[in-house]
Amino acid sequence: MPSEGKYIYCIIDAGEERDFGPIGIGGRGDMVHSVVFEDIAAVVSDSLIVKYSISREYTMAHMKVMEMAMNDFTILPVKFGTIAPGSNSRSSEERIKHEILEARYRELKDLLNRMCNRMELGLKAIWMNIETIYHEILDENRDIRILKRRIVSRNPGQVQSQRMGLGEMVKKALDAKRAKEEAEILKTMKGVYYELRHNKVFGDSMVTNTAFLVDDSQIDEFDNIIERLESTYDGRTKFKYVGPVPPCNFVELVITLKEKKD
Repeated sequence: MPSEGKYIYCIIDAGEERDFGPIGIGGRGDMVHSVVFEDIAAVVSDSLIVKYSISREYTMAHMKVMEMAMNDFTILPVKFGTIAPGSNSRSSEERIKHEILEARYRELKDLLNRMCNRMELGLKAIWMNIETIYHEILDENRDIRILKRRIVSRNPGQVQSQRMGLGEMVKKALDAKRAKEEAEILKTMKGVYYELRHNKVFGDSMVTNTAFLVDDSQIDEFDNIIERLESTYDGRTKFKYVGPVPPCNFVELVITLKEKKD
């Protein structure tokens, strides 16, 4: 049977113990609570020492605990699947307290100070009709128009390489158009975020997939900018705006405590 340890969700700025309810990962109803060292704490629950699959059930359980902690504390997300085992001389909680919180105290305090009163907001912008975008690319690029006419006027068996070249030209033009429109969108947000992260875009239609670290005092202005963008790009671009969420794009602690025998 797998042995037991403590699953670690996040680090918080808390000097007192706190219970968050029986919402621990794994579906057993384990109580989530904090392990405190001075004025910082790890949010943990009992767990088998297993490798959790990156499934919706487990990732949502991990996220739910962080979101609950975020309601009252500044949090530092810990990498999904982190479990602290015990040793012969120390319980898993003692190891967390001394080998993580105490040993990395200065680092964790600095990160907590950096994230204090800041939250992550996410924004995706998606072209609503990709065919419209392709027509615009054709109108804007003379070389693409010329090559397309040549291909149409010739025998299909004679233009395979030209078709490949056309595809490459269209992709290059699409990427350039996406970059230009992303820059225009992000320019409107200048001054209302502390930091941003560009995430991977998916498919031809996604213009941007960006995470922002925003001060509490700027949230209303950020909301107003999104509303103006939705009005400006109405019918052309759809905006998906999420948050606040745990700041996983800006900090993700990697913690390793190996099973050991003393």
